[in-house]
Amino acid sequence: MSKSSFGIGALIALAIVMFLLPTDASAQTFKLPPQKPLPTPEQVVIEHFAALNSCNWNRMMAQYSDDMIFMSKNGATIEGREAIGQMFQKALALPAKGGQCGMILIPERTVVVGNTVNVIWRAEAPFFAQPYRGSEAFETRDGLLALQVTTWDPSAIKYKKPAPKR
Repeated sequence: MSKSSFGIGALIALAIVMFLLPTDASAQTFKLPPQKPLPTPEQVVIEHFAALNSCNWNRMMAQYSDDMIFMSKNGATIEGREAIGQMFQKALALPAKGGQCGMILIPERTVVVGNTVNVIWRAEAPFFAQPYRGSEAFETRDGLLALQVTTWDPSAIKYKKPAPKR
């Protein structure tokens, strides 16, 4: 087991995750971008967080394998790149539209075990009343995200008044 920390530039660029609630099945149709495998598990996660920080859906979806599984704190799963793409359409939207765009994730500790990158993080946003903390486990395969387990719980976030529309 090795310990690792993201560099300062990556810390600034990192934001997370996980906007766990699936979007409505009637979400608009979209075209998934080409996948962009990266050479190491840590680089995959750095790119994933950077895509979240920049609210860049295409960049985000380029990191997912076709058979990706997303597991939430409450036991729900979202399976497949297309379903996860629908979830992130909502998650990467502006707060007024129910999303978290503008949130920045700051890794506090990273532990890499084989192809799994485990991150304890702090999320901050201008619309949060206080930082929100959580953790993620990112399993990579062939340079892409294959499985993600998160503690993200939108109901636990304390928003500034008035809260964004949910």
